Amino acid sequence: MPATSRPDPAPTPSALSAAEELRGRLPHDSVILPGPHFRESARIWNTAVDRTPALIVRPATASEVQAAVRAARTHHLPLSVRGGGHDWAGRALRPGGLVVDLTAMRRVTVDAEQRTATVEGGATTEDVIEAAFPHGLAAATGTVRSVGLTGLTLGGGYGPLMGHYGLAADNLLGAEVVLADGSSVTADAGHQPDLYWALRGGGGNFGVVTAMRIRLHPVPRVLAGLVLYPFEKPAQAAQTAQAERTERTAQAERTAQAAHVFDRLGTVLHAVPDELTVQSGVLLTPEAGPVVFLNPVWSGDLEQGRKYMDELRQLGTPLPTEVGPRPYGEMLALSDPWTTERGYDLRTRTVPGFSRAVVAALVAAGETVPSPSSGIVIHHFHGAATRVPSIATAFGFRAKHFVVEIVAGWDEGEGGAERAWAERVSAALGPHALPGGYAGLLGPDHHEQIAHAYGPNAARLRAVKRRYDPTGLFSGIPLPPAPT
Repeated sequence: MPATSRPDPAPTPSALSAAEELRGRLPHDSVILPGPHFRESARIWNTAVDRTPALIVRPATASEVQAAVRAARTHHLPLSVRGGGHDWAGRALRPGGLVVDLTAMRRVTVDAEQRTATVEGGATTEDVIEAAFPHGLAAATGTVRSVGLTGLTLGGGYGPLMGHYGLAADNLLGAEVVLADGSSVTADAGHQPDLYWALRGGGGNFGVVTAMRIRLHPVPRVLAGLVLYPFEKPAQAAQTAQAERTERTAQAERTAQAAHVFDRLGTVLHAVPDELTVQSGVLLTPEAGPVVFLNPVWSGDLEQGRKYMDELRQLGTPLPTEVGPRPYGEMLALSDPWTTERGYDLRTRTVPGFSRAVVAALVAAGETVPSPSSGIVIHHFHGAATRVPSIATAFGFRAKHFVVEIVAGWDEGEGGAERAWAERVSAALGPHALPGGYAGLLGPDHHEQIAHAYGPNAARLRAVKRRYDPTGLFSGIPLPPAPT
């Protein structure tokens, strides 16, 4: 049910007392209690999330964040932090809690000479890319412009520059963090090194990151585009329309190209250079039905990259496509049509490659995808990201792999058919998947995967959590449970 469908709740006594305290320290309109339009103020990207906080605080400075954290502790309110509001599980909103909404803290300062940027905690990917572009620089980001860069970075951060420059977390140079007691510390290689280690992959479980310093890279333009392969070859479509064939034969022809493309793609990606990272997956299009999509991004010398783009366009018979040079931000805009606010549910599996069984599961998923808002996005982990030692950051799985993101999306209703489809696809991939998964995409009830998500780093992560947040005030992406 959309979050705007019910009337706004009445303020709780704890929220009223916390608001009174905070209005003495923050601008009056920065402290939002339940009342008219409160649910709209708490609205996030996934409209299927139906959680009602008790109080929203929109700080503009780190000291105001400190005041909000102290108020949550004093008045015994659960606390959550909202950056871009794109976490599919809705962890930005805690029922009955105080939300530290960082959307007023989006400043980005670029040091072109040092190739770094200082990024406030509420800045989006688009904010950072726009600030860096005039200097011919870009950050290691995800694939969606409206996602908060801090939240993405803390969870790891797969993206189109991953092969060349590593995860977003690998490019975190330092952070300003408000801890559970309301104090503010700097975490980097020389200060609070355990906290700095945990922030790179352990999520927002240790404090509120009010600002971070990140590494930038000389990427003024990339070679990129979208290549679509229909499950059925276009030439065969006409033949099928003219000939009377059994449904079984027609379906075999429809899936033949899809399986062939995934099989050849796996071979190509096994040996590509760092400069090429390819996101792939399955979408349902109005014109061609289910398609295999490739979103290749080449971040090296553009002329050198053309041969790789040509190879990716020759895996089968694609629809007419355009792959060419474009600014990095323009490349990210290719994902915009699939990032609309609607209801979402998500499953994820990590696989070592496109084995025959994995390809069969992907093709079957495409044949049954329930809506144009649903689909599969596959993230390509390779190159520079694999050369960071597993214990160097909290993000613990550094072997080559593919993260299969199974997205159920719907515009009306409860999404029952879409959710069931995602669950079936996850179950089909499960026997062929690696233990664990990308913690940033795991939901709170994905217990088996959470237990293995951090590899050799689980015990150290728990120790850092106990040191910096012993009462469990912060709850970001799932952390591994203590052994029983």
